Order: sequence, then C-alpha cells, then structure tokens
Amino acid sequence: MESIDPATGQALPADAIQRVLFVASSVHVYNIPPMTPGKGHVAATWTADGNKRQIFSARLRVIETAIPVPGSADGEEKVKTDVVLEDSRNGQLFAAAPYTGAAVVESVSDSSRFFALRVQDEAGRKASLGVGFEERGEAFDFGVSLQEAQKTLSWANQGAGAKKLAGVERKDGAEKLRDLSLKDGETITINLPGRFGRRKPEPPPQSSSNDSLSSFSLPPPPPPYSSSTPRGSGILPPPPSTHSVRQKRLSAQDLGFDDGKFGEFA
Repeated sequence: MESIDPATGQALPADAIQRVLFVASSVHVYNIPPMTPGKGHVAATWTADGNKRQIFSARLRVIETAIPVPGSADGEEKVKTDVVLEDSRNGQLFAAAPYTGAAVVESVSDSSRFFALRVQDEAGRKASLGVGFEERGEAFDFGVSLQEAQKTLSWANQGAGAKKLAGVERKDGAEKLRDLSLKDGETITINLPGRFGRRKPEPPPQSSSNDSLSSFSLPPPPPPYSSSTPRGSGILPPPPSTHSVRQKRLSAQDLGFDDGKFGEFA
C-alpha cells in the first residue's frame, strides 16, 4: 500500500515507515479567536453562544514518519511527526500540524480537554484551530503521545550540533566523577549546632590579689565616740552604766510615799 505524507498529501518513498502514535475517533474542531496576552487560550470563549465557533467533528491522529536519506551509507533516516485532522467518514485530510516544537500544541488555561493546534498548509501558511476531546482520558493519552514524539525527535530542528554538545557534556561529567565512598576504618564526624552540640566547659574564675574590691568605693570607718560629739552627728552614744541607772532610779519613799494601806506606788 502506498504511504501518503500526512502534511502534504503527497506519496512517500516505498521504503518510508509510518507509525501511528495516537488515534481519537471524534474530536471537536473550533475556529478560535486570537490568544489573549497574559491569559493564553481560554476554552470557555470557544464553546460560548451555543458552540457557534465549532466547525465540525473530526478524527485526530498523531503519525510518526521515518524517511531514509538518499545516498546515506549508514542508513540515516529523517524522522518527523504530524498531528492530522481527518474526515472520520472517508479519511480525507482536513488540516495537518507538523510537530516541530512545543508551541504547535498548546494547552488552554481553563480545561485539560482542550488544546490550541497550529496547522499549516502546503504553501506554509499557518492558522490556529481549537481541538476539544470528549473524554479526559483521551486528552491525557494525546499528551503522552506528544511526549513520546519529543523523545524520538530529540527536537531535530536544533541540529546535530546540539546532540554532539550534549554527548560531550555527558562525557565531561563522567570524567569529573570521583569515588567519595568511605574506605574501611574511615569515619565521619558531624558537628551539630545548637543544643545538640557539646558545650565547651567554662573556665573557672581566676582570683587575683589585685582584683579584690578595687571596683567598689567604700566609705571611711566612723570616728570614735567622744563627749564633744554633737547630737546631730548621727552617731549613737554608748549605753549607760549600771551604777548610773541605780542612782537615777527613785523609790516611792524618795517621792514622798510610804507603804500604806494602798501598798507601794511605783
């Protein structure tokens, strides 16, 4: 059976190989407005007003095509992936989107079942169409097929130089790896900060004859008591002797009283 290029509808070489990565029997195709800056594509604007923007329902396929490069001695192939929209009744091509970058298929900001697809015709003219899946599972499988295509393509539009550079970086990284494993008998000491660490013992206080009480200012000692010290000096006199107390103590007789019927008055 003759293979057809899904993007152009032209016949492919006889040795070309095609692989279908994903098929959805029915998806809704929309004529979408331009993307809103800062918001991206919004599916709610596609389905508003009773789905007036819906064009028709189509079959969606993700097709990978490998074409051998003419004159290549080592069997080099040119691999590409296309997202195609076809008439589900007769398989006629409606639109194709060559998957050459992540911007070809963009998710919307308000749903996981809708995508913006950038299609391209044979003349290279581009337009954006909206695609909506009826089941969330189909939309997830569609995203998985695109991830698989990215791995296969390795984003071939970046050129072979990018692949070579990546290989050199991996080689340099492998050479820089060192064996950091512990050998027999080796240990690791970890100092944990805070309360988990050992507190250093505080040194004992050092006493010195020069550090007695030099920081304090003591008042002079009080002067000895003398009779000439005035009362207002704030120094208390010595206590009276026993002899002076006896002389000052007066009895009842000295005051003119005697022991009568009322007894001693003191």
